[in-house]
Amino acid sequence: MAKRDYYEVLGLQKGASEAEIKKAYRKVAIKYHPDKNPDNPEAEERFKEAAEAYEVLSDAQKRQQYDQFGHAGMGGAGGFGGGGMNMDDIFSQFGDIFGGGGGSPFDSFFGGGGGGRRPRQRQGTNLRIKLKLTLEEMAHGVEKKIKVKRQDSCESCGGNGSKNGNSLRTCPTCHGTGQVQKVVNTMLGQMRSASTCPSCNGAGQMVDQHCDSCHGSGVKTKEEVITVKIPAGVSEGMQLSMSGKGNAPKGGGIPGDLLIVIEEVAHEELKREGNNVVYELYINFADAALGTHVEVPTIDGKVKIRIDAGTQSGKILRLRGKGIKDINGYQTGDQLIHVNVWTPQTLSKEEKEILEKLREADNFKPDPAKKEKGFFERMREFF
Repeated sequence: MAKRDYYEVLGLQKGASEAEIKKAYRKVAIKYHPDKNPDNPEAEERFKEAAEAYEVLSDAQKRQQYDQFGHAGMGGAGGFGGGGMNMDDIFSQFGDIFGGGGGSPFDSFFGGGGGGRRPRQRQGTNLRIKLKLTLEEMAHGVEKKIKVKRQDSCESCGGNGSKNGNSLRTCPTCHGTGQVQKVVNTMLGQMRSASTCPSCNGAGQMVDQHCDSCHGSGVKTKEEVITVKIPAGVSEGMQLSMSGKGNAPKGGGIPGDLLIVIEEVAHEELKREGNNVVYELYINFADAALGTHVEVPTIDGKVKIRIDAGTQSGKILRLRGKGIKDINGYQTGDQLIHVNVWTPQTLSKEEKEILEKLREADNFKPDPAKKEKGFFERMREFF
């Protein structure tokens, strides 16, 4: 089934403000919360769908990318885009928008039930790298292997920081929930709130003996070779995301993401303009007047094109479909060839004599009536 538009999921218009996005997500999440819809798979999927939409639209950079390219342009940028979403991910990542401190987002609405018993999961930091790609790689897509140095969970303790991974005890303050709750009497009745447990920092457990390998941190630095699949049509500055390939948090939890920022390596002959490719072709006066065939480079290799007799300097030729495929796959750009007639800067005696004879010839006199459109006017027509 195709993904629904994120704005549609939350019942929003595209220009919605941050406050409107937060309010809309709160409303949808409460409606489909598992505590209100027990044993209802459809409600659970709606709940996850709303969390995924909020995860993208609440992040300014991801939202800009989504607005421009849709789902295809995210390249996995949604933290839950790979289908690995679970309820703990949602509760830990978005709890704060409901004013419950570090607790579940629904404590104040459901009396601390359900989500309130889940220990808070730590979130690791994201890693950001720059990946240089040639114009051909950006046009066709490519698979790259990149070496990344990141904080990974300690193998000896499984990331919890305890000796042999089992030297843990339940936190006596929060009794394993990761939260401490407070009940306040108001004129509207009792109001319950929850905050992160100060003793275990929301983990629900405490370490008795530290791991000998990581000394209790739960993480160790490792160098990893990661395979990245770059889709066709990416552009300079676009950011792709690999969920869970960032740093692991100390003491265990959810790893951050690996953010890959695309950089374009300048091509020696071609220049990208949106999804079109532009090439500056220089021909001599004789070829422009008599016509000829020339080879020009494209992102798929060289091709031979015809130059008609009488071609004027500034003329733009189009090779349809020889540009870059849109990242959403809707269309492919063209290659535009800007013809420049080269004027020699030095002439031999014989060349000067020939040109002097031609100077006054009728065919060599400019004829404004046959004047072609200017370069910028023709470029506007193309775009």
